[in-house]
Amino acid sequence: MSIADRWLLPDGIEELLPAQATRAEALRRQLLDLYSSWGYELVMPPLVEFTESLLVSGNHDLDLQTCKLTDQLSGRLMGVRADITPQTARIDAHGLIRPGATRLCYAGSTLHARPKTALASRSPIQIGCEFYGVAGVEADCEVISLLLETARIAGIQGVTLDLGHVGIFRGLAELAQLDSEQEQTLFDILQRKASTELTEFVSASVTNAVAAELLLAMPDWKGDRSTLVRANAALATAPAAVREAITQLEQIADCIAQRAPDVKLYFDLSELRGYHYHTGVVFALYVTGVGEAIANGGRYDNFGAAFGRARPASGFSADLKHLMDLGNIEVKSTGAIRATLDGSASQWQAIAALRAKGERVIASGSGESLDVSCDRELVLVNSQYQIKPLSH
Repeated sequence: MSIADRWLLPDGIEELLPAQATRAEALRRQLLDLYSSWGYELVMPPLVEFTESLLVSGNHDLDLQTCKLTDQLSGRLMGVRADITPQTARIDAHGLIRPGATRLCYAGSTLHARPKTALASRSPIQIGCEFYGVAGVEADCEVISLLLETARIAGIQGVTLDLGHVGIFRGLAELAQLDSEQEQTLFDILQRKASTELTEFVSASVTNAVAAELLLAMPDWKGDRSTLVRANAALATAPAAVREAITQLEQIADCIAQRAPDVKLYFDLSELRGYHYHTGVVFALYVTGVGEAIANGGRYDNFGAAFGRARPASGFSADLKHLMDLGNIEVKSTGAIRATLDGSASQWQAIAALRAKGERVIASGSGESLDVSCDRELVLVNSQYQIKPLSH
């Protein structure tokens, strides 16, 4: 191996140098303070867990994204987390076991065995919030409102909120009497927006005429608020659960339009992000000029049942590094103070006092080169240590 090979990082794995790391940490602190002001408590799940708890959702994509290793103590299979959401669900269901509503937030490193998209990081710093114990749309509205506030704090402008509801697909699949294999096939077709395949599938597999007509119409149910009007009219004879899904989307749209009137709303009722574990509304945040969502979320009721406690749940997550890159985070930076060590106790006490006040003091030896961030120096004047502009 050559020297050049030793500093190469794997594809999709990146490091943050001082300037980037400072901005990322500033954003992390601002967002966690924001979440705390909304009542969300910080949790710090472990980086690795047994795969039995990490992969309880049955999500095949998450399984493929999870890097696995054998625990040298127990011999059991462990995984490096690719998503922190299952961990917070475990904490709510088994670690806290609180009655009523529980609001949790987190920020931590994750690892993906493969990138979600061609340009995505394989080592995102996942930050997000999860709201447990409340089944109504008021919880969904709160989570979405907090996501929009997250984008504002990050300095991201011109966002579009994309909304859907997996209950519509599930209800129509049930009406069409599809088995699990057929439902998965239909899901794949809708995700790929393959209209020709959709027509062929419905013709061959769906005998219920009403269900067939509605399934064929699903890809057209996308656009602005009028989408809900068109879908509601078409679904007049659909099962009650499907009509309820439209009602929930209307209520959420009204709420967000009131709270964030400058945010553009877009509806795509055939969008099935996280279908394998989401149970209700799903949403994503987009920004002009970026082809992929900058944050995702939705309702995932009863996820905690795998840990012994089924609970209503709604939440969102994003990659902190991606938010930092897209946003405008300003970090106020004051220059450092250089103190050339002279070995005296009084000087060291003066340095400690300055650091306690929040000053950045670089204590250097006599032969150490000048740090570029220094713009002042600590000098001894008449037996007193004073700060003077640095003389270059």
